[in-house]
Amino acid sequence: VYTTSSLFLKSLSLAGITHAFVNWGSDHPAILEELQRQRSQGEHKGETSPRVITCPNEMVALSAAQGYAQVTGKPAAVIIHVDVGTQALAGAIHNVDRGRVPVLIYAGASPFTSRSEMKGGRNEWIMWLQDIPDQTAIVRQYMRHTAQINSGRNVVQIVKRAVQIATSEPKGPVYLWARREVMEEELPVTLYDLLSMKPTITMVPAALSPVDARTISNALLTALHPLIITSHAGRNQDIVSAMVTLSTLLAIPIFCTCPSTVNVPFSHPFLLGITYLSPGPATDSFEEHLRAADTVLVLDSDIPWIPSKCAPKEDGSARVFIIDGGDPLKTNVAMGTWDAALHRGVELICRADAEVAIGQLIDIVKENLLGDPLKLETRAQRNKHVHDKWVTRLNSAERVPGVTSDSSNINVITIPHIMRVLREVTAPIASTSLVVNEAISNYGVVWEHARPELPGSFLTSGGSSLGYALGACIGAILGDLATSTARGTTKKHNLVTAIVGDGTFMFGVPSSAFWIARRYNTPFLTIVLNNGGWRSPKLSMLAVHPQGYGSNAHSAEQLSVGFSFDSNDEPSSARLDRISPNYSQIAVAATDGWAWGRRVSLSSKEVMMDNVFTYLNEAISEAVRVVIQENRCAVVDCVLQAL
Repeated sequence: VYTTSSLFLKSLSLAGITHAFVNWGSDHPAILEELQRQRSQGEHKGETSPRVITCPNEMVALSAAQGYAQVTGKPAAVIIHVDVGTQALAGAIHNVDRGRVPVLIYAGASPFTSRSEMKGGRNEWIMWLQDIPDQTAIVRQYMRHTAQINSGRNVVQIVKRAVQIATSEPKGPVYLWARREVMEEELPVTLYDLLSMKPTITMVPAALSPVDARTISNALLTALHPLIITSHAGRNQDIVSAMVTLSTLLAIPIFCTCPSTVNVPFSHPFLLGITYLSPGPATDSFEEHLRAADTVLVLDSDIPWIPSKCAPKEDGSARVFIIDGGDPLKTNVAMGTWDAALHRGVELICRADAEVAIGQLIDIVKENLLGDPLKLETRAQRNKHVHDKWVTRLNSAERVPGVTSDSSNINVITIPHIMRVLREVTAPIASTSLVVNEAISNYGVVWEHARPELPGSFLTSGGSSLGYALGACIGAILGDLATSTARGTTKKHNLVTAIVGDGTFMFGVPSSAFWIARRYNTPFLTIVLNNGGWRSPKLSMLAVHPQGYGSNAHSAEQLSVGFSFDSNDEPSSARLDRISPNYSQIAVAATDGWAWGRRVSLSSKEVMMDNVFTYLNEAISEAVRVVIQENRCAVVDCVLQAL
């Protein structure tokens, strides 16, 4: 017997969707039946198409689908349960929207018959409670497209259109849904056998108009202090080399603000900084260059600057050009405006593919590069000086300070220490390593000290909802394996590493994530930056109330942003006697002992600062060995200074 569910799953496969991250419910009997038919009849050699990845939590499922798409460039499917499963996708919906990640989400819906009128009608008490007036409204504002499946006879068109929209700029999630009776509809076998789909045609990447390309090129050619700002251009990995070429031709400095991937290799001498625009030396350097710039090219950036803190000059001496392949006006920002687009210096706002646009600019620049070579050489030397100064600052932060009698010299591990050791341990496999960064308030610090070089070797969610990294690692590994298998090549990533805060770790539903990793053999390394709570809310409070009551709170616990607390009445900022979750052992328990875990911290009883690198190296080296050689997950819980 073939049903709408049969044709739906076949349509997914025909559309190129190879994996479905699923969380089953009472709305999926026909899909479960069809999957077992595939296994029993050997249609796919005992397997199913798409391959089913069971996920005990919906947010982890969608985060895994995001990681899969970020690595492969192709959408996966996520199948969840009615309204409650749709809600349980949680903040991952925000992330795939803001991160412009193509995903096809399908949810069933409560049956619409209740007196045996049709197969699949209501027969459980929950079906009355789960029938809400507008299920799609839960996610509509985050979706590129939503549609209801009303019959199996045209389900292939519904799926194809959804995939076409999801994979065209601006890429993003789509949401399909159907009542249970519809998915149970029986259809002729010939309809299933003859079902076909031509390859999905996505929108052709747009170019700059010839006039606009020449205007921008001329501005860059004549500028004294040009500047490129980008955040997400590297989502298309082919753009990275072109970005370096344009920068090198005209000695244009580049800053990456709030990046979601590698846009420029760290070693490029004209890359002057990576910043999430929070207070610190990286932001100070960015603001200095932004204020001095007379021509600013913004490429695929959602937040190029924060107007209340810094912006290009508004006296007419700074020309601003904005290029974005999908939504240059950021029409999904609720207030209806995008501050960067309203800047007085903006001359052009262009909807154009960044790779195509940069190629146009390079061609024009090469034809007209007749200016003063001394000007370019001077600018190049100035850029290199700033880059070298940045590297020197990072190197200094990665060294252990001299031990003094000063009580402020606290015996703690720092993030620069951790990142230095991780970089050194993984140096032999750097070309086959992927880092997934969800360090939140430490985003920028991790980016800088990771010093990523290769396109696609470093990822964030592109959004702001926490809990992405653990699931994303699973999806990235599955995607890498699927791609290498299809091409008959070795896998691209020998090591996938999640770098998370302790708060992010718990948001990632580790009990579910590590169970999935064990079930589907997707081992990855997790480094927990454990500062004992949520640092970001505390920083936000201090930014608004720097001298307020909260600034005098003696602990994160008192401020209600902490996860650790004192085992006695005396607060301990060094966290030698504090109680907190044992994060590594959560992973061990979730996998019935399969995962490996260790907590590392410094105290007078264990190890002193002068051999911190030996201590860290031992722990991280063993964790990497466990992942690569034993194919098991490893978690290193690094205890930092308390909030």
